[in-house]
Amino acid sequence: MKISENTSVSMPIRNMFMIVAGVAMGVFAYTEVTARLTSLETSRELFQADLLKKSEQKPTDQEQFMLIESLYGDVEKLTLNQEQNMTNKVNIEFLKTQLEKALTDIEDLKDKVRANGKMAH
Repeated sequence: MKISENTSVSMPIRNMFMIVAGVAMGVFAYTEVTARLTSLETSRELFQADLLKKSEQKPTDQEQFMLIESLYGDVEKLTLNQEQNMTNKVNIEFLKTQLEKALTDIEDLKDKVRANGKMAH
């Protein structure tokens, strides 16, 4: 079989439309995939550039971080102090009740001593 410019091909028109539609769909899908890849690559590059830009610390940022660390240390000290004060309050209340009991006992003993002194006369 010889193929030349004048060679004719016989094909149903429906098959030819299907082939043309398939090629058109393939080209459309290829352009969509390419556009999506380009969009993703661009967003990734922008994200990396923003990340690098944000990671650079300015002197004000460093100062703020140092202040935050200092404040954190102060808060820890205050928390410990507050906990100690709570235990001190419990101890003070206990000692207060003990002192009140001792004072009443002393007054009772004084009254007994006075009563003994009055009987001897």
